Amino acid sequence: MSFVGIELNRPMEVRTGKALDIKSVSVEFDGFKALTDVTVGVKRNTIHFFIGPNGAGKTTLLDIICAKTKPTSGTVHFYPAEGYEILLTGMKEYEIVNAGVGRKFQVPSVFTEISVYENMVLSLSGNKRIFASIFRKTSAEENDLIADVLDKVGLTEHANKKAGSLSHGQKQWLEIGMQLAARPKIIMLDEPAAGMGKPETFKTGELLQRIKDICTVIVVEHDMEFVKQVADNVTVLHEGKVLIEGNIDDVLADETVQKVYLGRGGD
Repeated sequence: MSFVGIELNRPMEVRTGKALDIKSVSVEFDGFKALTDVTVGVKRNTIHFFIGPNGAGKTTLLDIICAKTKPTSGTVHFYPAEGYEILLTGMKEYEIVNAGVGRKFQVPSVFTEISVYENMVLSLSGNKRIFASIFRKTSAEENDLIADVLDKVGLTEHANKKAGSLSHGQKQWLEIGMQLAARPKIIMLDEPAAGMGKPETFKTGELLQRIKDICTVIVVEHDMEFVKQVADNVTVLHEGKVLIEGNIDDVLADETVQKVYLGRGGD
């Protein structure tokens, strides 16, 4: 497969440890500027949060990265640990997934009438033909992969249970596991702690800390306790622009952040 924008003479970011480079991205919808000149670098094998009030442009930015939305201007570059940079801007959604950039949306989309294990088998398939996928014979390597992922997301003992019997948090973990089965280099999560109580939220944080060793994690989130638990780096968006970025302590100490974000109750 040929990817748009593979630049064979530019491996520099592979050496410097950057996984993703968002460069001067702007998006306009019928005169409304959803994002304006957003520039952010995401380091490899870190947990990078995008936070901000509702309407700040967080989800739109994820849409740009995975090509669900096209930017009005700007580019997104992906730097695999091995190889050369890939220009994601202009690629199709499935090409970006195949390049190693996965995304999980806020609402779990697991198949509730089949088992946890069968959901994992389905995630290995390149199509959505559910019965053909779950009844195909899995290889020893695939079974090892499924076992490893279920262990990482804490669902080993639930492998034979119907996914519909899982708690809300467990369904979220299962879908993260389904993403991990594709061996992504970057995984993007849209509010993975939404709807969870404190114990499940804390376990989700522990899960993210485990998987960042195998892939870069990008998270959009509102729960500030969750952000403080696991964030390596934080970018605050406000009215479609980057307000500040850095570690969580520096971000929370910033007076402007306190006024425009925390002052609204972390909405």
